[in-house]
Amino acid sequence: MEIPMQEIHIKIDDNSIPTSKERNKTDLADHAEPIVLMSVLRSLHAGYFRISLSLCSQALLWKIMIAPDSPSMSHVRSNLPSTAYHLLWYLSLATQVSLCFLYALKCVYLFDTVKEEFSHFIGVNYLYAPSISWLLLLQSAPTMKPQSLLYQTLFCVFAVPVLTLDTKLYGQWFTTEKRFLSMMANPASQVSVIANLVASRGAAEMGWRECALCLFSLGMVHYLVIFVTLYQRLPGGNNFPSTLRPVFFLFFAAPATASLAWNSISGTFDTMAKMLFFLSFFIFMSLVCRPTLFKKSMKRFNVAWWAYSFPLTFLALDSVEYAQEVKDTVTSGLMLVLSSVSVLIFLGVMLLTAANSNRLLRRDDSVLIGSVKCKKDKQKSIKTATL
Repeated sequence: MEIPMQEIHIKIDDNSIPTSKERNKTDLADHAEPIVLMSVLRSLHAGYFRISLSLCSQALLWKIMIAPDSPSMSHVRSNLPSTAYHLLWYLSLATQVSLCFLYALKCVYLFDTVKEEFSHFIGVNYLYAPSISWLLLLQSAPTMKPQSLLYQTLFCVFAVPVLTLDTKLYGQWFTTEKRFLSMMANPASQVSVIANLVASRGAAEMGWRECALCLFSLGMVHYLVIFVTLYQRLPGGNNFPSTLRPVFFLFFAAPATASLAWNSISGTFDTMAKMLFFLSFFIFMSLVCRPTLFKKSMKRFNVAWWAYSFPLTFLALDSVEYAQEVKDTVTSGLMLVLSSVSVLIFLGVMLLTAANSNRLLRRDDSVLIGSVKCKKDKQKSIKTATL
């Protein structure tokens, strides 16, 4: 008995079933934003606040230059400087808020990397940078007066992290064997000094003289210690990557900021402020006369290039205050030269950053190399001590 066979025809519509490539594209589209965001957060570190530091310090320079008693803009009778200053200040505010928002997300989602940065001998110094930027942004605000309650409240909020980091970092330098200053000192260590001096200037502007003197003394004592330590070329300075050599400009940024702070404390650009300004200018000229020192760091764009800008801006701020105190042709010419160089370097770095935006958030292995070298040198020093 035979069973008749029946043919069954099944029609499959190829268009109704997505291919593997289409599924992959859909999955990538669904997860593209989180992947990009996490990649940005992994690449972001506190060193990126160099950008906001440069913007905020440049805004402060423009605010002082367009002041009614400033000799730098007395011959200009248009609204262009005031408009440029306001645009620059709002750009600084937007940049600072964006960086703080991204870094806050990193603290939430990638807290382990933040802890590694805190323990890194270079990265820990730039944890001061957000507070410095906020303090500079506050001091360069267009309408807010230092005597207002809002100004004083914001100052306290931004100054507390500086004192907290001081207690942690400075305490480690002379109490923790593995983090002695002789092993951890590097040019970036001067960022902590600049933080105290910027806070000192802000306190002096509000009339808090005792608080300003406290912060000034804390910053200057540690500046002398760091400067002497680095001057002796101890092991910590040898661990500094060549790509970060623009940070050498911090050598004259610290005394320049100290000159500004003392000018606000004393109320005049007196002998102490002038001495600090001359020291800053001398170190600046010493670095400018050695361009080969920065040759390796200029081969490829790095966010460390922003370290050229804000130290020059602090030096230009000193020159403006100096020209207001000593009114002659030499001081006015020096002020115009330094202010022009500061603005040109600022604009140049900004244009280079825009042109190399694809390289802006890439992982920098130079810091990791420096960390490995630091560990090796510490092991050598421990062996030498035991022998």
